[in-house]
Amino acid sequence: MNSIYFSEEHRALREQIARFIDNEVRPAGRAWEDQGFVPRDVLRAMGRLGFLGIRYPAEYGGAELGQLATVVLAEEAGKSGFGGFSATVLVHTDMASPHLAHVGTPDQLARYMPQVIAGEKITAVAVTEADAGSDVAALRTTARRTDKGWVLNGSKMFITNGVHADVFFVAARTDPTAKGSRGLSMFIVEKGTPGFQVARPLEKFGWRSSDTAELVFDDCEIAADALLGETNHGFYSVMKNFQNERLVIGAMAIGECSRALEITRRYARERKAFGGVLWDKQAIRQRLSALDARVEALRQLVYHTAWLMERGIDCVKEVSMVKAFGGELVNEVMYACQQFHGGFGYIRDSEIERMVRDARILSIGGGATEVMLEEIAKRYE
Repeated sequence: MNSIYFSEEHRALREQIARFIDNEVRPAGRAWEDQGFVPRDVLRAMGRLGFLGIRYPAEYGGAELGQLATVVLAEEAGKSGFGGFSATVLVHTDMASPHLAHVGTPDQLARYMPQVIAGEKITAVAVTEADAGSDVAALRTTARRTDKGWVLNGSKMFITNGVHADVFFVAARTDPTAKGSRGLSMFIVEKGTPGFQVARPLEKFGWRSSDTAELVFDDCEIAADALLGETNHGFYSVMKNFQNERLVIGAMAIGECSRALEITRRYARERKAFGGVLWDKQAIRQRLSALDARVEALRQLVYHTAWLMERGIDCVKEVSMVKAFGGELVNEVMYACQQFHGGFGYIRDSEIERMVRDARILSIGGGATEVMLEEIAKRYE
């Protein structure tokens, strides 16, 4: 934390989050993996401590901090060793609820934001479909205008917090004649709305303490005031928040890499082989040191990109670099750390085995590495 980017306030926040993770997350995380979700009382506790409203207005219970504070939250969550916990929290704070915060009407903000910040209402963002993930322009879910409001039809896939969320921010096509990214809008849909159901929870390779679902909208009627932002401007809302989402994933990757290297260095100093400990083997300690250097490079890129964002400086290129570099590096680090754990690294429920599974999604979710590299290339044209 000896960084030019952070203040004493950031340092205090980091220490508070780290204590919460030590006391409340690591001791219970394995049970959450088995049950498939993070308990609501844990999220309410995070709300009481102010972790769920770091960048939101004080009038709703937020702390009014900036992007760097979000990076602190994401990095420390990544260090927990439980990617499903990190996903549950960060989707709520930085991938779903920002849609409401950015374009919500005063009535919408007053209705939902205090409960979102308190952890009383958990949020999810429903954009991805079976045939449309990074390619948002290919969405097929529709919203038809009626005298009473809107009717949604379609389905969504891979929705984090999809089983247990209370409020969903849903992308749907409102102009069937518009091509590509045009004609998309965002809507607020509450759990229990007739015509809206969780089709099925999805079993995953990793992030097992994060509930993920397929959603179905079958003539789902919502009120006119459920429209979030302007009609046919939803694509811009999704793209705007993608930048924040990708930065947060990069910060998660820093935390996960740091934790994996920490426990592997510890293991290497204890594991005896060939008359000594693994740390005595030059190849092992140098490989871990080289990876640590690359993680530090990612850390500085993330911090600087957050600094640019706080100042409103265009940084799509840097964010795309964060996502591409972070998503690939975290998997490289996990591979090496599991290798150096030997057979113990392959045993289910060992920390490194779980972290290997949890890290795999970071090069896919929020924009696959290949998509990110194309975004970078566009900035050179």
